[in-house]
Amino acid sequence: MKWSEVCVHTTQQAVEAVSNILHEAGASGVVIEDVEDLEVMSHREDNFGEIWEGMDRADYPETGVLVKAYLAESSDLSDTIKGIEREIQLLTRYGLSIGSGAVTLSEVDEEDWAHSWKQFYKPVKISKHLTIVPMWEEYVPHEGEKIIELDPGMAFGTGTHPTTVLCIQAIENYLKQDDRVIDVGTGSGVLSIAAAKLGAKDVLGLDLDEVAVRSANENVTLNKVGDRVTIRQGDLMKGIEEGVELVVANILAEVILLFVEDAYKLTLPGGHFIASGIISQKKDMVADAMTAAGFEIIETTKLEDWVAIIAKRGE
Repeated sequence: MKWSEVCVHTTQQAVEAVSNILHEAGASGVVIEDVEDLEVMSHREDNFGEIWEGMDRADYPETGVLVKAYLAESSDLSDTIKGIEREIQLLTRYGLSIGSGAVTLSEVDEEDWAHSWKQFYKPVKISKHLTIVPMWEEYVPHEGEKIIELDPGMAFGTGTHPTTVLCIQAIENYLKQDDRVIDVGTGSGVLSIAAAKLGAKDVLGLDLDEVAVRSANENVTLNKVGDRVTIRQGDLMKGIEEGVELVVANILAEVILLFVEDAYKLTLPGGHFIASGIISQKKDMVADAMTAAGFEIIETTKLEDWVAIIAKRGE
């Protein structure tokens, strides 16, 4: 079977939005090639335990980021590509810099696509107690170490993006045993799974995208946390009535602004709201909205050019 590789040349700021557009166009996963990530991650071994082998600097763009996805060849592929190009250009209306936004297409064999990239995805220790492991890797955890298994071929990410790392580390620091959690924009479900592994008794993961819901449910099953994690389709926090001790969201800053008041209403007194996916330049915008909603900002963490904000609702 023949597949077409869709490659978008964009900016770090637009990676998450472009990835979402590609998923909505039918891609089951994306590959992100960012030379800054390569250079930073290659020096992170002592802190995070990543194993990065076989990386070639020549495969990465000189500037910007390449976001790649794979679509089956079909008679309407040209229309799909036009739709992708149109949606990418519309991102500028939301204040996102998309760089060149150039979309290129190339043909690949299914076998090459399905297997060659796996050599780059290895176990990654992302917090004191959690390590993300690809499902095909054999890995023996150390004492006290918890494992999250992922199949990034079906998921929305590998769980190692800085925004995800920040969010999981914050969950580890602020989640209390038997807390209830809402994960807004769950994507691959990795935050919901992490919360369950760290002691949450009930987790609700919400995502508007049906593909994300399906992928997250598959990862929940893979990690055997279905007794504590429910994944369902939902538009941010609309229709949710029961309060929880912890709300988490790894999503664009502009989207966080849309539900920050709902997050305050549904965070129980003394509970926390962890928001990640925030580019550094938009930190104050999100923090101000949280404060206006009634939250107290208690910590801000940063990794590379990304920020996570931890807020608390008063007792």
